[in-house]
Order: sequence, then structure tokens, then C-alpha cells
Amino acid sequence: MSWWGKIAGGAFGFMLGGPLGALIGATIGHQFDSGIKTLDAGGWEPGDQERVQTAFFTATFSVMGHVAKADGRVSKDEIKAAEQVMESMNLSGDMRKAAIELFNKGKYDGFPLDDVLRQFRRECHRRQTLIRLFIEIQMQAAFADGSLHPKERDLLRHICISLGVPEQEFEALLGAAGAEQHHGGARGSARMSLEDAYAILEVSPQASDREIKKAYRVLMSRHHPDKLVAKGLPEEMMKIATEKTQEIRAAYELVKKSRG
Repeated sequence: MSWWGKIAGGAFGFMLGGPLGALIGATIGHQFDSGIKTLDAGGWEPGDQERVQTAFFTATFSVMGHVAKADGRVSKDEIKAAEQVMESMNLSGDMRKAAIELFNKGKYDGFPLDDVLRQFRRECHRRQTLIRLFIEIQMQAAFADGSLHPKERDLLRHICISLGVPEQEFEALLGAAGAEQHHGGARGSARMSLEDAYAILEVSPQASDREIKKAYRVLMSRHHPDKLVAKGLPEEMMKIATEKTQEIRAAYELVKKSRG
């Protein structure tokens, strides 16, 4: 049985309390135990992977709704961006309804953002690959309407700080997200520019060939779908990770070609 089947059916062997448990519990109509056991930063314990998958799903869509509301209104493009993530996950039926409900909960006044982020980081065992992908999805949603409002930028910075991502990495991730938005990402029709390719690889045009190759390999490893699923990414999100690797590969090929 999948993690979602265990959650929706109540046949789960794990507890997800705290704000994330309250959000997903209210969404699917289950009462979760309010206690949260301390997680070891080492290997998985029984039920841990389902906990991480549930936490990732819950935090992704609720925080996305909060980011969309940061500038005071939720645009049609931002709603469309959320729907595109759902489509990339091939969500249907109850899972899609749950994602929409979580997105709407994130828009409410009093949404406990800091508590959600604190628990999400803990549930992920501070695994930076999962945290980075979570942030990339939030940035993708923020750029959905073609621009980044100062309040959205400030909120994204706050999210990064809360999740232990340093300022320099925040700027690199934001630059990559903006570059992807320019040409529509892996599914876009616009041609990728060389400037965008460097931003997607998170390197400067002055970087050496060796530095660029290293950056490419690191990014490909971080976004490898199977590795991310093994770390707790919901299997439904594998397509998102695959699209990221396609984008990174296209950027690398463009930079290589430009350098002869």
C-alpha cells in the first residue's frame, strides 16, 4: 500500500502530529496523535519514510498557498502553477482534493508558517536534497505570474533561513528559478539563453570548465529521482525531479556548446 493509501485509509504505522499532522488530518478527516517522536538523523525507522512523504506533501501545498498570498492576492497564474505541480504528480481524486485544500489552508490568516517549517525540517531529518527541492517548488510557484513581488522574495528568504539554507544558496536557487521561468522550464517552448543556462547550473560565466562540470554532476545527483524517493520524496513527485534533471542537462549542454 502506498503512503497515501495508508494515510487516507487510516492503516498507517506512524504518527504525524504537530502542525503538519493537524493540516493533513483536517484535510482528510483523520485524527492524528499529537505526539511527535524524536527522529534520529541516521537511518530509517519503521514508518519514517511514510512520515517524510506525508510531511513533504503537506508542507509543499500548504506553504505554496502561503507564498501565493504573500503579495496580498492569489493570481490565476499562481493557482495554475499549483495545478501544474499537481498534474506533474499525476494527482487525481482524493489526492488532488487534498492538495487543493492544503493550498487553500496556506492562504488563511494565522497560517503557522514557522511551526510548519520547523517540523518539516525535523521530519526530513534535515536532508538537504529534499529541502532544496521543496524550496525550488516554492520558488517556481512564486515566479508563476512572471514576476517576483518583494514580499514574495522576503518570504522565500525567510523560508530558506528557517530551513537552514544560507543566503548565498538562496540567491543561487532564486536565480535558477528565475531562469527557468524565462523559458517555461523543461516543458516550455521558449529557447533557453546562455545566461539562463549558467543560472540554472548555479555558476557564473567566469567559472572554469572543471567547475561547471562539477556543478552539473552535483545538481544531477541532488535531483536524481530514485535517490530523492529513497530519501522520502513521494513517488508521485518523481516527474518533478525528472523534469529538473532534464533542465539541468539542457543547461549543461548549452554551456558546453558555447565553449566549443
